[in-house]
Amino acid sequence: QVHLVESGGGLVQAGGSLRLSCAASGIILGINRMGWYRQAPGKQRELVATIASGGNINYTNSVKGRFTISLSDAKSTVYLQMNSLKPEDTAVYYCNADLVVGFGGSTVDSWGQGTLVTVSS
Repeated sequence: QVHLVESGGGLVQAGGSLRLSCAASGIILGINRMGWYRQAPGKQRELVATIASGGNINYTNSVKGRFTISLSDAKSTVYLQMNSLKPEDTAVYYCNADLVVGFGGSTVDSWGQGTLVTVSS
């Protein structure tokens, strides 16, 4: 069983910065991909950024140049550095992980519980 624990959300003024962290725990044999999604009130969940174990990174266009995703394989932790935050970045941010787990080496896709980011104007 895999657990994802997110931290780092909060309230910040427009133009400010926050750093989100998501740590995976369990019998983790490898990381295929980890990433961040967000869901604003009344909207569908959308991809923010993903990073694969080979280093391939994807960002949604609206955060390019402002957000940076990084991965610590040793800690099974993914980070999202968010700079120049805008009110439209306000959302619940969810961590997602595609991991190789357990003694059998099966692949699981897991979600965190979400952390709220609020950007005031």
